[in-house]
Order: sequence, then C-alpha cells, then structure tokens
Amino acid sequence: MHSCPNDCILYKKEYKDLRRCPRCDLSHYKVKVGQNDEIDEFTKEGPHTKVVWYLPIIPRLKRLFANADDIKNNRWHADNRKCDGLLCHPADLCSGRILIKNFQNLEKNQET
Repeated sequence: MHSCPNDCILYKKEYKDLRRCPRCDLSHYKVKVGQNDEIDEFTKEGPHTKVVWYLPIIPRLKRLFANADDIKNNRWHADNRKCDGLLCHPADLCSGRILIKNFQNLEKNQET
C-alpha cells in the first residue's frame, strides 16, 4: 500500500490513479536528484515515495493464543510473577507498575 510522504492520504480507492497528493501536492513517485519535480498526470515511473505495510491483527492474535504453552507464557506476568519488592523484571519498575495498574483499570471498565 502506498501513501503520501506526509501521511496525508493512502493511494487506494479514489486516489489510486493520482500522481500527486491532493492535499500537499507532493509526488507519488520518487524524483531523481537533478531532475525537477515535474511529473505529469500520465507519468507512472520510478519507485513510490512511501510504502505502508499493513499487518492484520486478528490472524496474529489467533496464532498467539493457538498453543496452550504460549498462552501460559503470555499470562506469566499476571499469574506467576513474584511480587517480593525486588527489581527482577522490567514490569517491577515504577513505570511498569503504573502501566499494569492502568491496564487493570481498563479491563475493569470494559467488563462493566
């Protein structure tokens, strides 16, 4: 998937045939050094200025929780971590505690 270098638009659907961004007027294609920035509407040459990769989240989550051993390892922070006051894991840091506390509050809000 291609996008404007300034992230204005994605060049798909109604924008797929454009050679310039309608918002910032930057070229869809890279221009060689020494060449002016003139690309007419019919020119379709060269590499795209920015390529965006999209990785669907649902298949990744299915693979993440497909194996029982992986599920056990993913739940380790919540189930088996020792809370003895020593810094043994990054989750034991103050910022880690704040993150865990906020995540638990978010879970409680979603359940209600």
